[in-house]
Amino acid sequence: MIRSPRFGLTLTLGSAQTLAWASSYYLPAILAVPMARELGISTSWIFGAFSAALLLTAMLGPSVGRWIDRQGGRGVLMASNGVMALGLAIMALSQGVFSLMLAWLVTGIGMAMGLYDAAFATLGRLLGRSARSSITGVTLLAGFASTIGWPLTALLENEFGWRAACGVWATLHIVIGLPLNARLPKAGDSTHHSNDEKSAPSPARPRLAMVLLAYVFAAGWFVSTAMAAHLPRLLQESGVSLSAAVAAAALVGPAQVAARLGEFALLRHLHPLVAARVATTLHPLGAALLATVGMPAAGFALLHGAGNGMMTIASGTLPLALFGPKGFGQRQGLIIAPARATQAFAPLLFGLLIESNGAGALWLTSGLMLFAALALLFIRVPR
Repeated sequence: MIRSPRFGLTLTLGSAQTLAWASSYYLPAILAVPMARELGISTSWIFGAFSAALLLTAMLGPSVGRWIDRQGGRGVLMASNGVMALGLAIMALSQGVFSLMLAWLVTGIGMAMGLYDAAFATLGRLLGRSARSSITGVTLLAGFASTIGWPLTALLENEFGWRAACGVWATLHIVIGLPLNARLPKAGDSTHHSNDEKSAPSPARPRLAMVLLAYVFAAGWFVSTAMAAHLPRLLQESGVSLSAAVAAAALVGPAQVAARLGEFALLRHLHPLVAARVATTLHPLGAALLATVGMPAAGFALLHGAGNGMMTIASGTLPLALFGPKGFGQRQGLIIAPARATQAFAPLLFGLLIESNGAGALWLTSGLMLFAALALLFIRVPR
């Protein structure tokens, strides 16, 4: 079977993204406790340092996107592997709060240069508006980052300790991640890019559309991060056992992947705005059914996971479809920056809300997503 160059591009970037997410965003869930125990500090310091890294990622996002707009993403993504490797190496050698904070801040710089925002901007720079299928493919592959990363990190920590786990991830960035990103095409003159710039319509009120999208993705990522941190506990508050809550929460990952496959198979011929509107309604729908008709916890987890999986794709495809590839990287960074900031505070804020309201905390997340669905109704498909 002959495979297209776009298939190779998607496979290469998706594999690199899987490594990038597994070795950064998904690291604290496994290593926070052993790190804190050995360093003699509270796990709050670990998650505080991680939140600081996410805030730094949000601040740097527009600048990284602007650089990709000008120079292409290959060099930025390659550099991200070096920066992440450095951050992980410092982490492996950390002796206290200061060095740990430094390690996470360096890793945060690498995250700004090497996670989805940079990958989507790279695809937009290379493929123009036709990047939608590649963006979906990359999120499909990287959707397994936690599936691969959590067990591998846990295995390394159990066998060799958390310092060795950080060291192995640092090494993988150099021996696997860097060569993968080095295989990406250089951004020269792109036919897709130039033709799209000439013919691409934009929304009648682009600034309003950008503000609305910024809210939509900030709400979506707040809910996603809050659920990732607290879903088993939240489901227990709704009245199910711990084992049932954990089993239900485990369905979120497969639901995300299944929804991304569905988006690719069923919705790819429709404007991404349609998929985004559907995605924003699934979490509140699941919460309403859980609260009113006693839908099983697994049903809520599946609906939430499906919506979250579709929102990840929309964060790349919707701004590209609305505004076109010209300046896409910087615009993407600006739109996603509030989402990165809310993501940093979501676990703490939602945990406090569960403490005071139990399963009633779902009213907040449902309200945020319903307002996101309303915001999307004010954005019109450009003709």
